[in-house]
Amino acid sequence: MASNRHLGRIIALQTLYEQEFRRDCNDKTFKLSDVLKRNIGRYQAMVDDQEFIERLVHGVTANEQALNEVLQPVAPEWPIDQIARMDRVVLHIGLYELLYEEGVPPKVVINEAVELAKAFGGDNSSKFINGVLGTVLRNKDKSGIADQVKKEAVE
Repeated sequence: MASNRHLGRIIALQTLYEQEFRRDCNDKTFKLSDVLKRNIGRYQAMVDDQEFIERLVHGVTANEQALNEVLQPVAPEWPIDQIARMDRVVLHIGLYELLYEEGVPPKVVINEAVELAKAFGGDNSSKFINGVLGTVLRNKDKSGIADQVKKEAVE
């Protein structure tokens, strides 16, 4: 199941990256559900937990603003729109899992995000991702950030 979840994160990453790219290009024909279905379909034989992928993609999409509000103070020298697109998407996935997904240990979430950054990001992406998500994790319990973000998402 763990390796299946890793593949699920890769599929979510591909889908969210395409969404962000096409949104930035003002592509009015983009349909998230179609792209998600296509990307899951490519790996259908290897995917056991399609719901996990859908939760990640829809959760990141629905909570993007709240995720950015959590990320910005942690990396103040990097405005969200100036972070490399791939790094931003990896951060969104990792942060979404840290704040909204239950049952996955936080260190596993961070490790998975670092592995995605190593595979798909730039030379320093993995260190950046590790630093940002590690800081969020350390601050999470101190500030009650998870409760605040979940409350805002409900309102």
